[in-house]
Amino acid sequence: MVTSSHCVSFCGNLHYNRLSKRDVRYAWRPYLEMPLRPTESREGLSPGRGRLTALVREFAKFGTVGGLGIFVNLGVFNVCRGATGLPVVRCSVVATAVAIAFNYLGLRHFTYRDRDKSRRSREIALFAAFSGIGLVIENGVLYVATYGFGWGGALLGNLFKFLGIGTATLFRFWSYRAWVFRALPGRAIRHDSPHGDHGDPSNSTSNPAAYQPETTAPPP
Repeated sequence: MVTSSHCVSFCGNLHYNRLSKRDVRYAWRPYLEMPLRPTESREGLSPGRGRLTALVREFAKFGTVGGLGIFVNLGVFNVCRGATGLPVVRCSVVATAVAIAFNYLGLRHFTYRDRDKSRRSREIALFAAFSGIGLVIENGVLYVATYGFGWGGALLGNLFKFLGIGTATLFRFWSYRAWVFRALPGRAIRHDSPHGDHGDPSNSTSNPAAYQPETTAPPP
């Protein structure tokens, strides 16, 4: 916050150094850009609350793509069971593979479209690896229910298929955001810094145009 000492410092420098109008404007800039409260950002949110809001927004986008992927997954699953006569787990694996391809396009171009795109081959390889683990989790639930407990039938098959999808989705959300779709360094700084894109106004490296007056007025 701007205190009386800041005003005395500024006025003293103005009187003795005879600053130009341009220098006066830049001299006041660091004080005008100071946040009202040290614990709050310019948007009125604390850094922790801002990160939580960003995480909730990200999960909502992830859930949108995942919800559409569930329809694709269950649709292919039931079509495969009715049209091919393959065992239930094999149909589930086919449906999961189709949904994985759909989810990658949705996550890359919607949920994480602003993430790093410089290493696409590495991204695809990690996505395939973690999706494979998710496939095992998802279909493992269905396998145990069908062959371990003998809970077959269309209704139970779809129920445990859905439970497997939900369990695997939690793993995929963590792995995709942590390892596959990496945030750009600049965006990571903006989430953590309460000053946003401008950095610390008192730091001349982040704001080269800022003019810094002396901290004490010269003696009379």
